[in-house]
Amino acid sequence: MRIAVVGGNLQGIEAAYLAKKAGWQVLLIDRKAVVPAAGLCDRFNQINITLQEDLERALKGVDLVIPALENHEALTCLERWSLNSKVPLLFDPVAFSISSSKVKSDQFFGRIGVPTPQPWPGCDFPVLAKPSRGSGSQKVSVFHNLDTLNAHQSESAEAWVIQEFVPGPSYSIEVVGRPGNYLTLQVTDLQMDANYDCKRVLAPTDLTPSLILEFEKISRSIAETMRLKGLMDVEVILHKNTLKVLEVDARLPSQTPTTVFWSTGINILEMLADFFLTSTNPNKGDMDAPRGVVYEHIKVTPHRLEVAGEHLMSGTDALQIRKNFFGANEAITNYSPDRQQWVATLIISEKTREMAWQRRNSVISDIRQHFKLEVYQDLTPMIDIKE
Repeated sequence: MRIAVVGGNLQGIEAAYLAKKAGWQVLLIDRKAVVPAAGLCDRFNQINITLQEDLERALKGVDLVIPALENHEALTCLERWSLNSKVPLLFDPVAFSISSSKVKSDQFFGRIGVPTPQPWPGCDFPVLAKPSRGSGSQKVSVFHNLDTLNAHQSESAEAWVIQEFVPGPSYSIEVVGRPGNYLTLQVTDLQMDANYDCKRVLAPTDLTPSLILEFEKISRSIAETMRLKGLMDVEVILHKNTLKVLEVDARLPSQTPTTVFWSTGINILEMLADFFLTSTNPNKGDMDAPRGVVYEHIKVTPHRLEVAGEHLMSGTDALQIRKNFFGANEAITNYSPDRQQWVATLIISEKTREMAWQRRNSVISDIRQHFKLEVYQDLTPMIDIKE
């Protein structure tokens, strides 16, 4: 099968990686000449897809199109092309219109009674502010008093979502299907850097079985009410033994699908291809006991190794897949022996999560020893309140 991935940054990395794992031919399209996912595809076309003639020429002969971008004009052009060409587009515009706006999402959660952090001003400080549009981690800030919050708002013309800051571990789950038939995939654990950008994904989850069932129930309820047709990612935080929904994304997410693939063997893109091409309802099939997985991002510079959020991988030059990378099963990286500065997403899989973490520590140690990196940095969000 030949698929097109439109967008070559973080979502494009995820889509191209999983498509190659499925054995498909991958055409990557982006308006920029240098994008991270360019090294993960069979062919790369630099075009502006808002130009109809270029779009039709580039997508000729593909069986499925996966949008890996959030630009409204580009998505509208892809929708129009898909309607005319009868080639499926892995996209639900109605669900995306809700999930792409945190203001709309929060209003939606309120209508259906989904547990969420309390909105400002109906809560005490500290509060968390995030822009209505864009990735959940972009420009996230925590404010401890009214003066700093007001100063922040006066400096920005963006629409902001402001809600109580709730400390606790974060979790993610994917939902696939159509009204009346939804399937939830594996829950994964998210760990953040100092700026609340996800730096590490772990599987299987440390949530209790009862909380996993509750998370699945909440996610299916959101999907049913939204009448989702395709894929949605739900992120929650566990605060005082209560799961609170932070955000949903009705698009292919980054990071978690690859973690789920390495842990369970389930390739969400194959599942979605069956759904969009043959109208097959999603099915997990026979699944062995999940393997332990550590998926994390690192940056190496002279004398220093830094673990940080996926912003490290955004906007780099072309990435490659390297197997057995200093002991990691695979790395998605721009490393070469002559580079003094490079980034990598490390993927480590073992029989259990504990064993995967032990090997992860060994991988980090081997990289530091090989490059003589004296400084190791792995920051977490700085908060001064207790759960």
